[in-house]
Amino acid sequence: VQLVESGGGLVQPGGSLRLSCAASGFPFSSYIMAWHRQAPGKERELVASITGTGVSTWVSDFARGRFTISRVNVKNTLYLQMNALEPDDTAVYYCQARQSEKSYWGQGIQVTVSS
Repeated sequence: VQLVESGGGLVQPGGSLRLSCAASGFPFSSYIMAWHRQAPGKERELVASITGTGVSTWVSDFARGRFTISRVNVKNTLYLQMNALEPDDTAVYYCQARQSEKSYWGQGIQVTVSS
């Protein structure tokens, strides 16, 4: 199983980034996918999740209206479109795949929002 995040980096406040998570080694469309983040000195927190079909999504209060989670199952890829980024969004972002008791994590990717 592999989950590989990409698309992170340094962006100015108000800017946008799109994170991608390329999945392999498991039946991607059968898994709920999610993005989490962890800022320095803070607990890891859930950002957004999406069902296997992509029909249903959930977005945290802090991200609602700014972040959009999506997936393309034929490409085995998960996305997180982040707009109107704020310095408080600075964190390592992780993708997660879960099904019942199974849970897989990517290695994480740094997102830094700073002028």
